[in-house]
Amino acid sequence: MRPTRRDRPDTAARHVEGSAVAAPVWSVDPRTGKQREQVAVEATAQEVDAVVRAAHEARGALADRAVRAAFLRSAADRLEGARDRLVEAADAETALGPVRLTGELARTCYQLRAFADIVDEGAFLDVIINHPDATAAPPIPDLRRYKVPLGVVAVYSASNFPFAFSVAGGDTASALAAGCPVVVKAHPDHPALSELVARVVRGAAAHHGVPEAVIGLVHGFEAGVGLVGHPLVAAAGFTGSVRGGRALFDAAAARPAPIPFHGELGSLNPVLVTEAAAAERAEDIGTGLAGSMTMGVGQFCVKPGLVLVPSGAAGDGLVKSLTDAVSDTDPGVLLDHRMRDNFLTGVAERSALPGVESPVTPGAGGDHSVSAGFLTVPAGKLTEDGEHDLLLEECFGPVTVVARYEDEGEAEAVLSRLPGNLSATVHLSTEEAAGQGHGAELLARLTPLAGRVLVNGWPTGVAVAPAQHHGGPYPATTSTSTSVGGTAIERWMRPVAYQNAPEALLPPELRDDNPLGLPRRFNGQLER
Repeated sequence: MRPTRRDRPDTAARHVEGSAVAAPVWSVDPRTGKQREQVAVEATAQEVDAVVRAAHEARGALADRAVRAAFLRSAADRLEGARDRLVEAADAETALGPVRLTGELARTCYQLRAFADIVDEGAFLDVIINHPDATAAPPIPDLRRYKVPLGVVAVYSASNFPFAFSVAGGDTASALAAGCPVVVKAHPDHPALSELVARVVRGAAAHHGVPEAVIGLVHGFEAGVGLVGHPLVAAAGFTGSVRGGRALFDAAAARPAPIPFHGELGSLNPVLVTEAAAAERAEDIGTGLAGSMTMGVGQFCVKPGLVLVPSGAAGDGLVKSLTDAVSDTDPGVLLDHRMRDNFLTGVAERSALPGVESPVTPGAGGDHSVSAGFLTVPAGKLTEDGEHDLLLEECFGPVTVVARYEDEGEAEAVLSRLPGNLSATVHLSTEEAAGQGHGAELLARLTPLAGRVLVNGWPTGVAVAPAQHHGGPYPATTSTSTSVGGTAIERWMRPVAYQNAPEALLPPELRDDNPLGLPRRFNGQLER
């Protein structure tokens, strides 16, 4: 699971503003756990209301597609221009390192520009026009359909991606591209960075005459709860833990007018290694697994958390390769000390289960760091309900579980017990990948488990591309949508059809002469 917030600040530091109680928001150094500076105060209910209402009032400024495409590109340019300052602030609050953070900021800027291109193209509006046809049964009236923005979108920042899934990340970029103002609930692990990024994006908005209120920012746990319940919030995007995400999802559904809640909650990301693949390239698979499970100190949502490996000599070679590679991995700092405590508790509970061994013991690497490791267990212990079910839950940090299976039936029994995931991977031999054997059947078996199915690769590294899908069956996500890639924009729009509306009253997107030059389906024919 991915924790969504650290413990609240000391109540002794709270002060009264009118009738509401506010607590300071501190920037904290994850390398020492010490407070660095006060960044802001937690938003009161009145402040949340004011931010949401201001965003709602500003929504008309995003109606012009050309303006919002230019705004998105300017935001990318300005973020790049502030790179050194932003990366320094992000590293101080997350300890993720300048190299990783520079790459993540580049990805964030690429996302903004990619959505600007989508806005320019216009296909996301899904324009369909049908002229009347009295000969049809039943007769078809004049119908014109396209998609419109939902309204204010609440975005809940992630801890582990301070740029790409935060203030200017994919949820925000796709919502703005759809024409929706955004109110971001900042993550408590990087509040100072959140303020800096919001300031940069607001500057880009002002440059194009767009009210800065189109990108609101609030801090605090109660602010996040209040945000999802605000009557002017029309949808929400969330990346975090199963517990926190489910609570917000339930709150969104319990509103007098329920709203879409697109949450990414938790994922085990299973990997199946066939016996033939292990026999063919055990060393390569073991080394690749080590790199994937320890990448970013194991803090990626698509970290492979359960790996099914055959028993016998081929599997032994893979485990040896994994042992050597993980043993050479340096300790790392997790995003905050609460996550470190949860990691240490989680690996201790798993290591204590009967039949579980630790070829490389994960645990404390120092006062503030953790050491990577992995656990092994006979797959048969995972085929029935019991105390070993804990091994089928995500453990956030640099650890994975290697389950040794005796035959295909045992591996299948483990897979049948898994919940939904963001990814599922199979490693096949050269012959199996060429269609000889059960490769196609294995892909079909993994498809119901995940939103992305990989062959002979590793799930860490989610490309920002039109065909990408970053989502999956519950609890991986709470909807069938993606939070990465061009189709993420669809989450923030709804279709509307006009029937027998006079041409002069129609929005320009739906007029016969197509003044905006949009791709559309016109009387059954696709026009580009």
